[in-house]
Amino acid sequence: MSPTRFASEHRWLYLGAIAVLVALAIAGIIRYEKVKTNNQATKKAEQLADAAEAAGYPRPDVGTIERTLGDDGGQVCEKPGSALKSALWKISLANGATGPGTRPVIGDTQAVRAEAKILEIYCPDKLDQIEDKLDDLKTENTVRH
Repeated sequence: MSPTRFASEHRWLYLGAIAVLVALAIAGIIRYEKVKTNNQATKKAEQLADAAEAAGYPRPDVGTIERTLGDDGGQVCEKPGSALKSALWKISLANGATGPGTRPVIGDTQAVRAEAKILEIYCPDKLDQIEDKLDDLKTENTVRH
């Protein structure tokens, strides 16, 4: 059997092996990026859970934090200083009534700072967008831990 005939008979085998190797390399890169992202999300969720515990709150479930905020902070980091976001977290600092019975209250300092802690961990470049708004709020230590 001549060498050229041998090479031409197995060309499809070589091309198939190359295609499989390329596919495996692409799959490996994709899996690596996913594992890397998951590791970052877990690390940040652990850091936030530690911060909550250090503030005197019960330790939140790390898996829930990880699923909610991911590795980029999710909705919390998306335009945190916008008028809508400011209005939503100010509404949460109310007496719990609805309609005309809603009244603002003096919020707990640590509870109000919770969003700032999330921004500090997940998107520190956006923290300055709400710092001045948090400083304008009247807060006290109203919750006993």
